Amino acid sequence: MGGLREVADSFVVPGPSGVAVRTSLKGLTAQDEKVLRLVGDLLGSLASRDLKARCAAGLDHDSDRWAERKRALTGESSSRWAGSITKATHDQWALARRGQLAHIHSLQTGVDTIAHRLALPVGAKGSAGRPGGYRSKREWFAKSRRLHLLEDRLEQQRAQCQAGRVRVVRGGKKLLRARHNLQAAHLTETGWRRRWEAARWFCQADGESGKRYGNETIRVSPDGEVSIKLPAPLAGLANAPHGRFVLACRVGFMHRGEQWADRITANRAVAYRMHHDVGRGRWYLTASWQNSPVQMVPLQAALAAGVAGVDMNADHLAAWRLDEHGNPVGEPRRFDYDLSGSAPHRDAQIRHALIRLLHWAQHHGLALAIEDLDFGEEKTREKHGRRKRFRRLISGLPTARLRARLVSMAAELGIPLVAVDPAYTSRWGAQHWQKPLTTTTRKTTRHEAAAVAIGRRALGHPIRRRTAPPPPHRSDAVGHRTVQAASGVPGREGTRPRIPGPRTGSVGAGRGAKAGDQCAHNRSGHAAEHESWHQDSLPLSL
Repeated sequence: MGGLREVADSFVVPGPSGVAVRTSLKGLTAQDEKVLRLVGDLLGSLASRDLKARCAAGLDHDSDRWAERKRALTGESSSRWAGSITKATHDQWALARRGQLAHIHSLQTGVDTIAHRLALPVGAKGSAGRPGGYRSKREWFAKSRRLHLLEDRLEQQRAQCQAGRVRVVRGGKKLLRARHNLQAAHLTETGWRRRWEAARWFCQADGESGKRYGNETIRVSPDGEVSIKLPAPLAGLANAPHGRFVLACRVGFMHRGEQWADRITANRAVAYRMHHDVGRGRWYLTASWQNSPVQMVPLQAALAAGVAGVDMNADHLAAWRLDEHGNPVGEPRRFDYDLSGSAPHRDAQIRHALIRLLHWAQHHGLALAIEDLDFGEEKTREKHGRRKRFRRLISGLPTARLRARLVSMAAELGIPLVAVDPAYTSRWGAQHWQKPLTTTTRKTTRHEAAAVAIGRRALGHPIRRRTAPPPPHRSDAVGHRTVQAASGVPGREGTRPRIPGPRTGSVGAGRGAKAGDQCAHNRSGHAAEHESWHQDSLPLSL
């Protein structure tokens, strides 16, 4: 097992930097919905125009141009609305920029992989974790053509990146493409138009500390009253002083309602966003705010009471409790979820599995150890071109969503979360822990063995355990005895180095520094003896 990469150190995962809660706006009147649609449509058109100006500026954009954009929007809305629009535009452009750089990295990875495999003979096997040559001349020829295609795309993307040009769709690219295939999207043209217009509306405002209830533009009072500062062109629709419109409904946040109430009572910043779900025919209000920085728990303190290693799979979470010495305790646990169906159903399945896992860990007072997974490079078709089932499997793993959910829910319950390097956990777990943990009444799976490996790595113990029993004698006839390295030994996760020469500490006969000095040996009749020894004669009778 040579060529192993270096294993990164484990670390305690910091808690979420922000919180977002949502509630529905029930009991809206026809006038309320009309005003919300007009506000969203007006501000949405301003946001589209501002995004166009930002994309045209490219890399030449600076603070002066930002201020110029904000002044252009202030006259048609207000200073606070203009600030929210320009900030949202900046975030959207930055997100598109990061996506462009990730796409360039993916193209470069594909080009390097194909070039490496084309340079090898047809049918050559891979080595050191890298793929080998292609299986046939036909596949080699097809991949050589794809290489030119990827190189052209890579050149175009790099040119756009250097020019600062990004591609952004307000409303979403997925919904835009659904317009060309309404039958597959189960939509009519009228229904698609309503979804498209609702997705392009803009009705969100950033919070301001020190202002009344933490937001001057969209204000929610402690008793649930919602009021909006109307833009200048719609000021005539106001039903309250100072150009404000008060909705007829009252709202309340069931989740984290006490935290929200404490913030608005102290006039701390709270951002709000209103949006319309066309499919359900409902309006929603989302409140969000930033958390105060919390001091991180040291790694040793988090692991003082033991840890539960968690291995994430396509349909379940496998967990096993370990004590502070790295020994499995009790029985393994399995938390199932179903990732088929709609996105809300998948999200509910993940939350249900996580809350059962967290309640189990909280009952035993354990920290959770998870793998710091990132399948960005593993999903490429160039690395696993023929293994479509495996590519589909890792593409379906909700690593980002599960990690975000787990971090937020664990922080709410006060459960420490430790992230470990995922290198070789499944392989070494199956090799060293699956068989020893299997009994006549329990069949240990690879995933449960991987959970043990994850927990041991979080605790600082090596995963690979002693595999050979002690030999009956000290000779090398039974082979070399493997030992388990201590936690502080560098390279304990690597392979044992090859030491040339004989593997015994003894020196052959006639060799060594004192080979010719007979007095240095414990032999009878020489000065090296402390006392001469002679055997007494046996008695003739007793």
